[in-house]
Amino acid sequence: MNNTLSRFAYIDAARSTAQNFVDLVCSIDNPDASLGRRSKWTIAECVGHVASEPSRYLDLACGATAWPSRPSDLKDIYAKQIANLTTRDVHKLAARLLDDLDELLDLVGHFGARVPVMPVEGDCRGVRADSALGILIGKMTVHGHDIARTVGAHWELDPGVAPLVARGRHQLLPCWIDHLGEASPDATFEIRFRGTDERFVYQFADGHLEINPDEHADPDLYVSVKPAAGVLIGYGRMSPIRALLTGRAMAWGPSPWLATHLVKRFAPLDA
Repeated sequence: MNNTLSRFAYIDAARSTAQNFVDLVCSIDNPDASLGRRSKWTIAECVGHVASEPSRYLDLACGATAWPSRPSDLKDIYAKQIANLTTRDVHKLAARLLDDLDELLDLVGHFGARVPVMPVEGDCRGVRADSALGILIGKMTVHGHDIARTVGAHWELDPGVAPLVARGRHQLLPCWIDHLGEASPDATFEIRFRGTDERFVYQFADGHLEINPDEHADPDLYVSVKPAAGVLIGYGRMSPIRALLTGRAMAWGPSPWLATHLVKRFAPLDA
């Protein structure tokens, strides 16, 4: 579960996910439509946010800026992105997304053996600049889901990118766990993505999170989840209860009641 994936797996997945996102948004007749109850954004503003992210990741990779120490600060960053958009034309925004992403992916593709680490304010761990692409892939995936649901279009969540999204998220989650307010009880979880070899261990102890520790207690809960459902649950687009009731997830172990509490332990990574 600790094997490292090639940076080119992230690059290829980012490029294909972005192209799918662009194909979707460029087919929309009414980009001024609201995304609905879960967001105040219009479709065009959502596209503008996604299009603004590759340049932010480029700044992060170059050390010009840092991830905020509190996940709640992302909302201010995203609000500024929307306020500073020079256009709401989704075709122009889509072109910006692809152009800026190409620049970011070219940088990542030419990293040497020592991969730059994106800093996190007030934290010494940081985020590897190559696998951080997993977070960007997750963003494009879930916002594509949001937009497709709004307009009634088809949107396929590629199960193959789910491990990349998870590994990207894993780097930020321990940095942010201290900012979630109430400390959760100590517990160990094992998450399995169906149809893959991916298994992740989350160990919560004394208010801190360690992912895939070399040594850990026997899991209090095992969760088997379809990869696409795992992405939607992780970004708050699907409730764990719905996933369990529809067979997209299954949970067992000494403490089955923890199944609906796992997601609450994590900070959201997206607006």
